[in-house]
Amino acid sequence: MQDQLNAIWEQASAELKQISESAQLEQLRVKVLGKKGALTEILRGMGKLPAEERPRMGQMVNSIREKIEQAISERTAAIKQAEKEKALRSEVIDVTMPAKERQAGSLHPISLVLDDMLEIFSGLGFEMVEGPEIETDRFNFELLNVPKNHPARDAQDTFYIDDNVVLRSQTSPVQARVMTTRKPPIRIVSPGRVYRADEVDATHSPVFHQFEGLCIDENINMGDLKGTLDEFAKRMFGDGISTRFRPSFFPFTEPSAEVDLTCAACHGKGCRMCKGTGWIEVLGAGMVNPHVLEMCSIDPQKYQGFAFGMGIERIAVIKYGIPDMRYLYENDVRFLSQFR
Repeated sequence: MQDQLNAIWEQASAELKQISESAQLEQLRVKVLGKKGALTEILRGMGKLPAEERPRMGQMVNSIREKIEQAISERTAAIKQAEKEKALRSEVIDVTMPAKERQAGSLHPISLVLDDMLEIFSGLGFEMVEGPEIETDRFNFELLNVPKNHPARDAQDTFYIDDNVVLRSQTSPVQARVMTTRKPPIRIVSPGRVYRADEVDATHSPVFHQFEGLCIDENINMGDLKGTLDEFAKRMFGDGISTRFRPSFFPFTEPSAEVDLTCAACHGKGCRMCKGTGWIEVLGAGMVNPHVLEMCSIDPQKYQGFAFGMGIERIAVIKYGIPDMRYLYENDVRFLSQFR
């Protein structure tokens, strides 16, 4: 039995040296000192010994138990200390190391262009007005002099929610709302998101942003419109940029014009962006149709006005030389980081 006790001690000592976790230590304690442990089994077998040998053997068992408990206690303290030091090492900060570079965000190019446009037109005396993106047929078409059979009303071009409600196809409904609720003089711009049933390509998107302007007062003429757009072109794209009007037709205006700007890339010399013409088509404009003024309860004999509309994406593409409008929607950080 003495040999068994010595063997238990030697085995326990050897295993203790290999243990590095508290859970393993508890397993060893149960294996040696638990109810079914090796020492407990020896104590249960002492009843078979002669009476005179039991006290001496009991002392030996208790001595081995104390030695093992002491060894386990010391190993427990050592493991806890090692775990504490490991935790402390993991929290060490080397203050001499260079800091990680933080990527700074930036405004989206559409936001940058919109801010520039609002600043320009506010300086010219225009007020910004916004309106709902879900519109009624009355404001989106009827008050803008768009007849029932006009192609713009077709479901292939317009997103209909029902027969009388649409996702607005331009921000002109904001102008109609203002004309029906205010008296001249009126000078407003209306930026916002619009929706059209277009296929996605380098120059089209079913969701994009428009910027429209309206000015109504006494003695307003086409010269005022051209002067306003010339000033906008110069401030947005720099000196040497001018406008060119080409006759066109829009139900909302009469007379109407397509407006070209001097190519900002080549300043009229001809390049790939302007296809060698020196001009880039940018917006539509004209004098507000007298019938539109009448429908909005404004006297066309006393008041005249001009209106214009352009795509904000179109302006951003020209200003920054972006080859494909889809870049504006893909959220590619490599592209957006260029506008910091």
